[in-house]
Amino acid sequence: MPVRVGVQVQPQHADFDGMRRAWREAEELGVDSIFTWDHFYPLYGEPDGKHFEALTTLASLAETTERVEIGALVICNSYRNPELLADAHRTVDHISGGRVILGIGAGWFERDYDEYGYEFGDAPARLRALRRDLPRIRERLAKLNPPPVRHMPILIGGSGEKVTLKLVARHADLWHGFGDAETFQKKNEVLLAHCADVGRDPAEIERTWGVHADVSKHAEDLHAAGVQHIIAGIGGDGTGYDLGVVRELVAWRDRVNAG
Repeated sequence: MPVRVGVQVQPQHADFDGMRRAWREAEELGVDSIFTWDHFYPLYGEPDGKHFEALTTLASLAETTERVEIGALVICNSYRNPELLADAHRTVDHISGGRVILGIGAGWFERDYDEYGYEFGDAPARLRALRRDLPRIRERLAKLNPPPVRHMPILIGGSGEKVTLKLVARHADLWHGFGDAETFQKKNEVLLAHCADVGRDPAEIERTWGVHADVSKHAEDLHAAGVQHIIAGIGGDGTGYDLGVVRELVAWRDRVNAG
């Protein structure tokens, strides 16, 4: 399978027009995918800096782009009813002409929960909720009229070995994580075991992975370890977004795929 590359344009510390320009530029550069994230406050930098909500941002991303796959890395399962979440992604899928990936995770950023009135609880409870809601999301997607434009791929983010990777084996079309190549290899071995336990062909699950620095070096190591889709994260500032690492990643992909 040819290696794919993407960018997470983080919706923080920039004006919305700056995000739009970054999306357009990334698509023109040739990325395969563009993602946002699902938080209510910045994750780094000024904690009360500019920030935008995920689903409405995703709808604008669908209108602004023409070719790339789009999604969130990742939607927090705790913040929305799973049926509503499925319906919103189906609607954005139609806006985009069938390019949406439904990325989802159990949630972890406590400030989001506290400020917006969600119960944070503990990690086991949030994972139990994700396990409960993944089948509901699939069931709602199957009931909607009209349905999604295509079979909507579900991406699960996270690398917890006992629960999250078991959910990946059962439900995911894509699996997303972070770390170096050694971390990926270790987690992937756990995923392979879970796939064997549930009778799932692991080749059905695309491995996606996030990188933030030393892009070419990490991309080369991750690709050699078996990662198929490498995604660079970029944050905004007062002038917009610097896509230098994206250019580097696209050039690396083209060299690899050319053989």
